[in-house]
Amino acid sequence: MPAVMRAISQRTLGGPEVLEIVEVERPEPGPSEVLVRVHAAGVNPTDRWHRSTGGLLSDGPVPLGWDVSGVIEAVGLGVTMYRPGDEVFGMPRLPQPAGAYAEFMTSPARHLARKPAGLSHVEAAALPVAALTAWQSLVDTAEVRPGQRVLIHAAAGGVGHLAVQIAKARGAYVIGTASAPAHDFVRGLGADEVVDYRATAFEKAVAEVDVVLDTVGGEYGPRSLDVLRPGGVLVSLASPAEAYLTDVAERRGLRAGFTIVEPDAGGLKEIGALVDSGLLRVHVEAVLPLEEAAKAHAMGEVGGARGKVVLTVG
Repeated sequence: MPAVMRAISQRTLGGPEVLEIVEVERPEPGPSEVLVRVHAAGVNPTDRWHRSTGGLLSDGPVPLGWDVSGVIEAVGLGVTMYRPGDEVFGMPRLPQPAGAYAEFMTSPARHLARKPAGLSHVEAAALPVAALTAWQSLVDTAEVRPGQRVLIHAAAGGVGHLAVQIAKARGAYVIGTASAPAHDFVRGLGADEVVDYRATAFEKAVAEVDVVLDTVGGEYGPRSLDVLRPGGVLVSLASPAEAYLTDVAERRGLRAGFTIVEPDAGGLKEIGALVDSGLLRVHVEAVLPLEEAAKAHAMGEVGGARGKVVLTVG
């Protein structure tokens, strides 16, 4: 293995233009860690947020990239789950820095899972952050059950398009909000209804919902409370500021809260099982080489993209 590697770095916080390709020392796996040769890295809103703000834990630049798919190159002390040559995917360390925008990265062994055999590395790298976000929100937090009515905002987006499929796999009746050009795409994912949020206020078109997944934020949070039936649940992903909705919801006999996705090998295995059974597929909107990370970030900031953007490495 080379002693140095290519990676995306930045000297200052800022827009996509601050990202640059550099050569840095290849990391070594510590106890309970593995070294992954990165084949592909997904691009997520949290990447862009960390690029411009430093994130929750820093006021300066941090190594970017949490979605990864690749091959185990070496294992650290105490690792028995994997051997060199194993194909894995996952979301290491979030919200701590991970550094998937590189030729190699280290990860706690239990932050990864074996890559579904039917997925390419590009497809697998598009899954972890978005799919775990949807899984933890709908399954672990909201406990979606068969027959429930689930409303998913931005149903054509990175999290949304996977959330539609996960809710359907749980036996729910799924309603999505999306712009008119994306309606066929969202219906193709299994949504039972699609609301054009540009033409219709969703709270006038939807009622008696058991669960709302809000990936938009702002006024969508309080408006979503209006469509919930008694005992309903609102899960917000947009901003910690949405935490105020918890008290508002409780006074109305509802439940609401803001959630942050966590590394979750068990959830990755469940997601992989859905992929293997044909109940979950990821839509990759664009694939770019690592050197074009800045372009990938710029694409995401335009908004309205379907599915995910992925960087290929090597």
